[in-house]
Amino acid sequence: MDSILVRGGAELKGEIEIAGAKNACLALMPATLLSEEPLTLTNAPRLSDIRTMTMLLQSLGAEVQNLAGGKVQAMSSHAEITPIADYDIVRKMRASNLVLGPLLARLGHAVVSLPGGCAIGARPMDLHIDALESLGARIELRDGYLHAKAAQGLKGARYEMRFASVGATENFLMAAVLAKGSSQLVNAAREPEIVDLVKCLRAMGAQISGEGTSTIEIQGVDRLHGATHPVVTDRIELGTYMLAPAIAGGEVECIGGRRDLVASFCDKLEAAEIEVEETGRGLKVKRKNGRVGAVDVVTAPFPGFPTDLQAQMMALLCTADGVSVLEETVFENRFMHAPELVRMGATIDVHGGHATVTGVERLKGAPVMATDLRASVSLILAALAAEGETLVSRVYHLDRGYERLEEKLGACGARVERVKGQ
Repeated sequence: MDSILVRGGAELKGEIEIAGAKNACLALMPATLLSEEPLTLTNAPRLSDIRTMTMLLQSLGAEVQNLAGGKVQAMSSHAEITPIADYDIVRKMRASNLVLGPLLARLGHAVVSLPGGCAIGARPMDLHIDALESLGARIELRDGYLHAKAAQGLKGARYEMRFASVGATENFLMAAVLAKGSSQLVNAAREPEIVDLVKCLRAMGAQISGEGTSTIEIQGVDRLHGATHPVVTDRIELGTYMLAPAIAGGEVECIGGRRDLVASFCDKLEAAEIEVEETGRGLKVKRKNGRVGAVDVVTAPFPGFPTDLQAQMMALLCTADGVSVLEETVFENRFMHAPELVRMGATIDVHGGHATVTGVERLKGAPVMATDLRASVSLILAALAAEGETLVSRVYHLDRGYERLEEKLGACGARVERVKGQ
């Protein structure tokens, strides 16, 4: 099992190209099941999660080709589709559940295993089930599989989610585009990944309006056609690499970055005495004079502070001047990185959904263990400025969400290398 070795103390200087969004691409790929014509995604990230989704779609009968070194996903579902998503693949990744809506819309039935992924909370499927059942599906859980049917086809409906779930919004949208009649989703998720999915579906012939707001309107159509769609910039990778010079010192330009994707995050960086400059190519980040300032953070659905940047932000605040409080409101069990940061000399007190971080002058390298995707990169960020060496183990989590991390940071002067496992 691979590890990442970081030798801290090097300031960063240079530029980092930000990849296409993992979370957007994982929703866009199942959209190929909605049409017999080809769907091509450009600016796709090269990640293990994308490979897992590729395997899942291929197991269903879709054709998927990785072109241009993996940055283009050329897909087609013109052949007969098998409506069974098997546990052996689905267990590897939470986003596998996003084939449920398209399979129901295309075939009228589906059997999908309950999904896996990072252990950062329950993230129940009941929101997805309720949303799809509002469209006329009937879904039962038997032996770890969701057995879904819409014998008379899906029918348009108004559905109000009790929580603005991104995944449930995506499943509802992909089901409703081929439902008979009009649908309305109230309290819909507003994330950029939702907007990107709607742009793709609209390019395929769907009739949707209201994306980016809490109410989305869908008028069902008889069929969708093929399309080519560029995947939106990954706002979580963007935020992660923006934090690198903030933690280690120096200046880095994140190519392809857009402030509108991470506005609330940028506000917190600036409150912590980090300078964020919009350029013609992206966002340039550097620390202002002296130590980073302490700030309080509350995670929230978009446009609030992203839960997927909470662990990385904690790494920054470990050496801030003062006391910061981070409140996690989206997922439970998402402070599992805190004990590992403490091993590096951080002062962190966790009580339920709150973590109090008292900044120290400097962290010290130590052997640490990644517990999930975002926790793994938070430890690497912390290690950039720590004294000595830090060995981060179990980085298979990291490969699910960050492509060529050692290369990207190394090009800016970071001393980061992968240590191959036995």
